[in-house]
Amino acid sequence: MTAENAAGVKLVLAIVQDEDANALSESLLAERFSLTRINTAGGFLREGNVSFLLGVEEDRLGQLLSIIRRNCVTRTQYVSPLPPIMEPGEFYMPYPVEVQIGGATVFVFDVERFEQL
Repeated sequence: MTAENAAGVKLVLAIVQDEDANALSESLLAERFSLTRINTAGGFLREGNVSFLLGVEEDRLGQLLSIIRRNCVTRTQYVSPLPPIMEPGEFYMPYPVEVQIGGATVFVFDVERFEQL
């Protein structure tokens, strides 16, 4: 692929939970997708996640998204919320809160120019 025919190329940014990252990486490599893996952290739970960057031809985009859906599942987890700022002597009893974790957040960008040097 050269810079002249980059019109059919997409840049995919997939942010997945740490727990799903290894299986996703193995599945993508098995299907010959080239990827860059960046370990990141953030979000509401401040837990680890992984950001994958992939350059993919438009005709393989559906296959890529299907692999992500199969490997990144949504789960339920209970977490204790952070205590509010309180005055000395006040008592706060946190109750666990049910949250959805996992799955993937995927961004697909058009690529204006692509060069492999």
